[in-house]
Amino acid sequence: MSVKSSWLLLVILVSTALGADEKYPLGPDSQPRDVPHGKVTHHTWTSVLFPGTTRDYWVYVPAQYQAEKPACVMVFQDGGGYVNEKGRMRIPVVFDNLIHDRGMPVTIGIFVNPGVLPAYGPDQQSRPNRSFEYDAVSDRYARFLIEEILPEVGKTCNLSRDPNDRAICGGSSGGIAAFTAAWFRPDAFRRVLSFVGSFSNLRGGDVYPSLIRKTETKPLRVFLQSGKKDMNTYAGSWYIQNQAMAASFEYMGYDYKVVLGDEGHNDLQGASVLPDALRWLWRDHPKPIVAPVPPASRDWATDIVVPGKGWVRFGEGIEKAQGLAVDRQGNVFVAADSGRKIVRLDAQGNSTVFKNLTHACRGMAFGPDGRLYACESDEGRIVTFAPDGTESVVTTARHPQELVVDRRGGVYFTALADLRVWFADADGCMPVIQEGIGGGSGLQLLASGSLLAIADAAGRWVWSFRTRLDGSLRNGQPFYRLETTDEHSTTGAWGMAVDSDGFLYVTTELGIQVCDQEGRTAFIIANPPAGQVTHLDFGGPDGRTLLATAGGKLFSRPVRRKRVGS
Repeated sequence: MSVKSSWLLLVILVSTALGADEKYPLGPDSQPRDVPHGKVTHHTWTSVLFPGTTRDYWVYVPAQYQAEKPACVMVFQDGGGYVNEKGRMRIPVVFDNLIHDRGMPVTIGIFVNPGVLPAYGPDQQSRPNRSFEYDAVSDRYARFLIEEILPEVGKTCNLSRDPNDRAICGGSSGGIAAFTAAWFRPDAFRRVLSFVGSFSNLRGGDVYPSLIRKTETKPLRVFLQSGKKDMNTYAGSWYIQNQAMAASFEYMGYDYKVVLGDEGHNDLQGASVLPDALRWLWRDHPKPIVAPVPPASRDWATDIVVPGKGWVRFGEGIEKAQGLAVDRQGNVFVAADSGRKIVRLDAQGNSTVFKNLTHACRGMAFGPDGRLYACESDEGRIVTFAPDGTESVVTTARHPQELVVDRRGGVYFTALADLRVWFADADGCMPVIQEGIGGGSGLQLLASGSLLAIADAAGRWVWSFRTRLDGSLRNGQPFYRLETTDEHSTTGAWGMAVDSDGFLYVTTELGIQVCDQEGRTAFIIANPPAGQVTHLDFGGPDGRTLLATAGGKLFSRPVRRKRVGS
């Protein structure tokens, strides 16, 4: 079987009106009418994010489009099937009718086929890229649309940059691709339409029903459709998984709709309900779509964060931050200007320079003696600062990166590119665990200092060890299991904090993952708009403010948990 034939078998949007079940007829909105007709143009594209792949794409511009006014945008995966005016979906026809009737706003349609890596010659095989692009649980496909396709179309069309004006649609693997793009980039897409979506384990997509329940809510509106005879394969049941998705949306309070029928993995029911689905998706436009507030009983979603109170910039002027610590009074200390000075901030964000440094510092933490401990990585030493700024050397070490201080003033620390954890006290400095963990990653003491958590930035685990009086470690386990994306075996785990209930907060690519005492990820707090958090701690007078450094800036948000001892 040729690659082209295999690809056609995968694409569900190939059924014709001749094969349509009379139970799911196409209504008047799917029939050509005497209304203004938009124009469709055909293009090709060679991708950078999916290297060497080529693809066709089409652009529909409605007759009502005015170049001086930004138009709404809707992107379709498997675009050739949707743009075909003789097929079942026939989006240009439906758009013509709904835009004319004001059932949806003036919207430019972008219909993108999956990429193919062409063969060198007729005796060789091309590589289809559809599953790699569509089924992956990552932001790569969203970035492809945002960084390549939308800017290219934007050269000739005035596309709105408001995510509330952007929708995305697909069927089968294209359906999960549509959701994934919006899930990872709600700053770019907020309206999702999925027909017989492949929320199954083709490439890890079966994680979504759980991930939705664990993750801080996002500003999304989602329409799902599936049927009792949908696919049931080694990857799972499409019908069951779509219901699991709907149940998770219900659990977290999302604006969603699910339509279930008795058809199989095809576009018969989807095409029949398409016009009403589009009306539902675009209803109330241009009213913004906002993140829902989960019902009060929804476990950690309402027990940890304060709904409606997200990240805000804290401490204007703080730049290039690479260390963070909070004292017992809730004052915040930040290693700013690439660690060349330590800035002190009070609860209102007013800042003063605590210490100008000759040698840049990185990881910081307060000890039981009230002194600020810091890693001077380039100088190769760990130092302390008294409240008046007086500096003392604790120990010398090669490129110390992150540290934590125990109740006796002993310092556990990691060193850059050194896969060990070290311990230093008045008796000297020693490595305390086996090779393979550390690498500059973060550390955190829990359970009154009897347990040490060690992040493994190169894996998906945070290790837990029992501490001993001499600083040595015992009974280590890869204890905290973190969520990760499809494309990475690593989470990027780094900074950590602990609340008064013993929950561990770990900074990762997906967000701040909050783990319970048994090592399970219970909730994921969204990263600030500047990107992944590197360091975090609890601050404020009552200890209920979460502080984080991201993109070299400092952010804060109120939470319902509090720091240990507050």
